[in-house]
Amino acid sequence: MKEAAGGRIVVAASCLGMLCLGANGTAIMAALPTMREDLALGGIEVEWVVNAYLLASAAFIILGGKMADRAGAGRIALIGLVLFTLASVVIALAGSAPWVLVGRALQGLAAAFAVPGTLTLVGRAVPPNGRAAAIGAWAGFLMLGFSLGPLIGGALTHFFGWRDIFWVNGAVMLASAIGVGLSSPLLAPERTGSPPRLDVAGFVLLAFLMVAAIVTLQGLRTMLEAPLRVLVPFAVATMSLFLFVRVERRATDPFVDLDTLAHPAFLRATATGAVAMFCILPLLMFLNLDLQGADGLALTAVEAGLATLPMSAGLLGISLSAPVLVRRLGTRRSMMAAMLAIVGASPVIALGAGDRTLVYLGLGLLLIGAGLALPYATAPRLALAALPPEGAGLSSGLVNAGTFLGGSLGVTLAALAFESGGLDAVMAVIATAGAVGFVLCRAMPPDAAQR
Repeated sequence: MKEAAGGRIVVAASCLGMLCLGANGTAIMAALPTMREDLALGGIEVEWVVNAYLLASAAFIILGGKMADRAGAGRIALIGLVLFTLASVVIALAGSAPWVLVGRALQGLAAAFAVPGTLTLVGRAVPPNGRAAAIGAWAGFLMLGFSLGPLIGGALTHFFGWRDIFWVNGAVMLASAIGVGLSSPLLAPERTGSPPRLDVAGFVLLAFLMVAAIVTLQGLRTMLEAPLRVLVPFAVATMSLFLFVRVERRATDPFVDLDTLAHPAFLRATATGAVAMFCILPLLMFLNLDLQGADGLALTAVEAGLATLPMSAGLLGISLSAPVLVRRLGTRRSMMAAMLAIVGASPVIALGAGDRTLVYLGLGLLLIGAGLALPYATAPRLALAALPPEGAGLSSGLVNAGTFLGGSLGVTLAALAFESGGLDAVMAVIATAGAVGFVLCRAMPPDAAQR
């Protein structure tokens, strides 16, 4: 009885943490215009407020999964939740851009530990017959927070201030950490032999590769005036890629199994999930900048949050019904239809925002939310199903890393588009990404749903 009660607390505390983590990822989008004004953030700094979180998460989440296996899921989950609390406090107290960026990078690092740690804990906290439901609740609360984040962030920013988003984040994460700490064992797992050596070189090279690739893309805006801003990070990215492949091929226990990345079905599904995040984050980021801008609808933060509710409804509703839709329509057809919805909704959103027509804007956001939800909810399951169960830990880390990296690429490329063509150009980038996703989904086997 005591063990069952402890399991319920673990699940509840982990779901609470994921609710906060999901909301944190999108709530900041509604607050960005106010943060930019209060902290005098430049365009590149606004971009890095989002990218610092995404890149830190992408770089460390595979390490987080490995550490959960080595040091114990309870320890890693608790470290992630507590670090997220501290990072939120850093942002809430920040008086300048550097401190916000430090806090956001720490939040990304914390998420990279909290996500695999809590997921592993939830899987172990309940009996096998209830495991699927518990993991479903864990994922559901993450999506619920992600969907409601824009409204939560807009309301807190409007009625209290953008800093209160992070005070609330910190308080909720602290409650989650207390629940995990009091109800789960924090001992390292028992081993019959010595743990495998951690591939530090592979981890460092992969992190350098991710950051250098994003900095290269950011440098394109000033390529003619300052070509070294592109050439230097591009050289670093190229060298990091070369060394990473060489080191991983020679390592006895590589940080990333390159054969996994070469699996067509896994790579296709992971890329599909990355496309979804590529579209979601820049849409929320630049739509809020446009809606709250003086040249846009000049909405308040809470009004902008309310304006994006149709997208939240589409995201949450379709993500919850995704298994049913996939069973009835098949994975390939349902995912292709979702990507077409992204392509079709993009010009409707651009038209609604440009003509200040909230009806068109709402319809477009509802459609794109529905389109984005299906690949976001389904692609990770397809990726994991493509590989043997014994590689689930690494596979999950790679899927999450790909998702975060996709979001970072989307924010970076959309920022270039926004500077040159405003929201219309951003929606064109998102529509192009949806078309790429359609091609990826069309290449899926017709019976992918049963695999």
